[in-house]
Amino acid sequence: MSVKTILFVLFSLFVISLMIFYFVPFSTINFGRTGNYNFSTSNEDGGMQFYSNLRFPSSVISYKISDCPLQKQDDMEYAFEIVEDLTSLDFYSVESNEQIFVTCEQRSKISEGLFIAGEGGPTNITVAGDFNVISRGEILLIRESNCETPNVAIHELLHVLGFEHSNNKENIMYNITNCYQTIGDDMIQFIDDLYSIESNPDLIFKEASASISGRFLNVEMTVMNAGLKDADDSIINVYADGNLIKEIELSSLEIGSGRIISLKNIFVAQINVKELELQIDSAFSEISKENNKIKLEIKK
Repeated sequence: MSVKTILFVLFSLFVISLMIFYFVPFSTINFGRTGNYNFSTSNEDGGMQFYSNLRFPSSVISYKISDCPLQKQDDMEYAFEIVEDLTSLDFYSVESNEQIFVTCEQRSKISEGLFIAGEGGPTNITVAGDFNVISRGEILLIRESNCETPNVAIHELLHVLGFEHSNNKENIMYNITNCYQTIGDDMIQFIDDLYSIESNPDLIFKEASASISGRFLNVEMTVMNAGLKDADDSIINVYADGNLIKEIELSSLEIGSGRIISLKNIFVAQINVKELELQIDSAFSEISKENNKIKLEIKK
């Protein structure tokens, strides 16, 4: 056999070996999402919170720690720091009028045969439009953490922020605490998305109706503050076919509160009014001013 033939055979074997290496599977590789997506992969309904869009009015939240031994106080303060570092939230300590109240007790608590390490959650919630607004939450920190990170305190803090338990054992919101558990990546993103909406009022018309008898107009409306902050005084203007016929002073409205306004016998100069428009004029920023107008047309 010539040298040329031997080289050709060796080259052919080399090519065949390469083809086998690239195209024949020797092992199985599994792909999946990286990170800890605790809720979106485990909860049947995909819900993370007790109620939808549950949040404090602002991303800057006050707290007070009372009657806690030094270790538990350190755990709680470290928990605030960890959640601050991971999200857009900021926590600060106050002496009174706190939004999150933290306390501790030495006695053990047992529920369904399990030792309870802590309890936490919102204690005052206001329904305001698309938001459920937390004005106050409380944490009872019973057991200090034996972990490198204060998982018990973080767990209860996330309850105060409105988060449910997770079915994922690697999630810090699983109902039995272990040191290896972490905060889910989807939870962090959820917090940042939820608190990206600025803390502003949002005045809206919930309902409105009107009738004209001769040259006199009767209007009834319900106005609500569906925002994340109390609304200052504003003005409601009533237009008939584009002409201003009445100005009404609307006094301040707290988060989630509303007001029914009835107007009787407003004189209308023009004849055959085809369209009425109610418009809220506010001098302050709102979540949206798109909902500050409502038009009423003649029923056909």
